[in-house]
Amino acid sequence: MQHWYHIFPKNTGLSLYIWIIFCVLPFYFIFRSTAIIEIGFGIAATLLFFGVYWMSFTSRGPLVYIGISIEFVINIVMSILFGYVYFALFTAFFIGNIKRKAGFITMYVLHLVTTIGAITAGFFLNYSLFLSQIPFLIMTILGVILIPINRYNRFKQEKLEGQLEDANLKIAQLAIIEERHRIARDLHDTLGQKLSMIGLKSELSSKLLEKDKEAAIKELQDVQQTARQALKEVREMVSNMRTVRLVDEMEHVKQLLQAANIEVNMEMEADCEHIPLFLENVLSMCLKESVTNVVKHSQATSCQIKISETNKEIQLSVKDDGVGDLKEINNGNGLNGMKERLEFANGTLEFNSDKHGFTIFITVPKVLMQIEEGGQL
Repeated sequence: MQHWYHIFPKNTGLSLYIWIIFCVLPFYFIFRSTAIIEIGFGIAATLLFFGVYWMSFTSRGPLVYIGISIEFVINIVMSILFGYVYFALFTAFFIGNIKRKAGFITMYVLHLVTTIGAITAGFFLNYSLFLSQIPFLIMTILGVILIPINRYNRFKQEKLEGQLEDANLKIAQLAIIEERHRIARDLHDTLGQKLSMIGLKSELSSKLLEKDKEAAIKELQDVQQTARQALKEVREMVSNMRTVRLVDEMEHVKQLLQAANIEVNMEMEADCEHIPLFLENVLSMCLKESVTNVVKHSQATSCQIKISETNKEIQLSVKDDGVGDLKEINNGNGLNGMKERLEFANGTLEFNSDKHGFTIFITVPKVLMQIEEGGQL
């Protein structure tokens, strides 16, 4: 729905209030005349201009060009009779909205020629009036030259940005479809064969149970081993799909802190490539939640993030110079979620609040890494 105030030009460097002044100002020029006929004619022409301008603003097709042509005539009359040239700025803005290139160029040239012609004629007919407002006349001519071009280019840019956004949306949808197909293929390849094997061996073991118990037990052991292998592969696949790389998360929280005007200092003293995906995922989520709390609640101006490791554990600390209430923080849902995640990795979560700021200290043991290296998971 178009509102009345939408007819005023945007992105021209002038506020709405200045455009309203341009609407009221013609009456000042009109009432400077002493002839009643001229005053009445000027008021009628002004009201007609805004009526035609609104019609053009809400119309499509040939009516737009008819309306602009009428505006040209009114602008010439108002400039010559009363020295009011600022209707040209309204028309200049509207011309910039014309989508067809041929129509835009035609109206642009006609408007520029008629405006300059009207001002020139006004100088000959009322030299003293036009001489007193030379700076404003120059501003008007520059506006007639620049506003349509700026608006037309902006319109084309917005159109291209819209097309790019639609293309990105389609690409994202195609990526989602492809990812679903990939997941379906992985599930089929991972589980299909092993579930078939489990079914066949289970059926075989039930047949062998009365004839050859040892063979049945061996088949059941194979079923158990196959089920464990299938479960391990499913866990690995899910872990790969849901994992959040620690390096990527550090870059993300850095951008988040910078966007919040919080100075950030990061230290990485751990070898991320040798951290198990599960632990890396846990640390990434804890880092994200910690920095989110800093941005939302700390009122801090700086934040220091440090990741280090020892022979037994990986350590993550997030320290800010803001305020923090330990009682309120302990009751927060986000930090409760951090504690739950860390419990799965036998990790610990500690807080420290003093006059210098607030610190979150997280430790995760490297036992899981050692088990994986030993091939026991």
